[in-house]
Amino acid sequence: MDKFGIDSHKLIYHIPRLNQWLQTGQCYPIYMEISPSGTCNHRCTFCGVDYMGYQKRFLDVGVLKERLTEMAALGLKSVMYCGEGEPLLHSGIGDIIAHTAHCEIDAAVTSNGVLFQEDIAEKALPHLKWIKISLNAGTRETYSKIHRTKPEDFDTVIKNIVNAVKIKREHGYQCTIGVQMLLLPENHLEAIGLAQMIKDTGADYLVIKPYSQHPMSKTDIYRDIKYSDFMELETTLAEAETETFNVIFRTNAMIRWDDRGRNYCRCLAHPFWSYMDALGNIWGCLDHLNDERFLYGNICQSTFKEIWDGSRRQQAAKWIESMFDVNHCRVNCRMDAINRYLWDLKNPPAHVNFI
Repeated sequence: MDKFGIDSHKLIYHIPRLNQWLQTGQCYPIYMEISPSGTCNHRCTFCGVDYMGYQKRFLDVGVLKERLTEMAALGLKSVMYCGEGEPLLHSGIGDIIAHTAHCEIDAAVTSNGVLFQEDIAEKALPHLKWIKISLNAGTRETYSKIHRTKPEDFDTVIKNIVNAVKIKREHGYQCTIGVQMLLLPENHLEAIGLAQMIKDTGADYLVIKPYSQHPMSKTDIYRDIKYSDFMELETTLAEAETETFNVIFRTNAMIRWDDRGRNYCRCLAHPFWSYMDALGNIWGCLDHLNDERFLYGNICQSTFKEIWDGSRRQQAAKWIESMFDVNHCRVNCRMDAINRYLWDLKNPPAHVNFI
């Protein structure tokens, strides 16, 4: 059961911002993804940002905190710390998360979980809405092959989840603790075992999601995967569910991957979100890093308002909405479901008054 709405979108809960966009074509973002670290401690076989080179670069904490305060005033509602590297490699991540929450911005983290040890968990859990651990196997051996790391990391991650759940319960923190498994030919037979294992840790959910080929990635070994071969897992995995543990099988995303079709030919979702890399660059899309047509500016050189209202972003927005071909985009990109929704709003069928 997908009580968190992971296999859908949540723009329908932001009607005032949506109305502003419909009336003016402009709005400040609701959501942002921020990469505190450019480097990573794993080299996963499915990594979509391998082309970025895992560079050892880290966001300046002082500048980021200033911009977070500013962006909150402009209406930013949420930040997910993830990106081109492992976010917990940033030495100031606890302070960054705490300041995000202090600004009344919902904070979340996607991590491989190896570094989510007790000291970081104690600092982060009081301020996070959720943390999602990327754990892409049910055994140490398969984990080591997919994450391309030592098998012992699998045990470390499980231990860290158990400890995080204990800390959460002891203090009554509201942070949702989840695990994500990217369904691949190498691990699909381990999904059921992983579901039981994660349920036993006390975590809140396990999400099973499809692979998506990044247009710039060096990795393409999963390009032709077909999820119709794995759909029977949904029923079996549902048996692991309890009142306190959910298994979210992303059926809609898997169907869209196999179909590869879109109901839209332009990206309309870009005003509602943005991406910040580990140098402080603001991009119109995570899937087009290093393509300067999507580069809006840098928070170390300008305020966020100057960047968002500036001529460079305005020109990029017009180009994205009028000329950019979404066939160059990633299937199941982060904004795919929102683009489908917005396209229908902008291009309604006949007889819409007959509700």
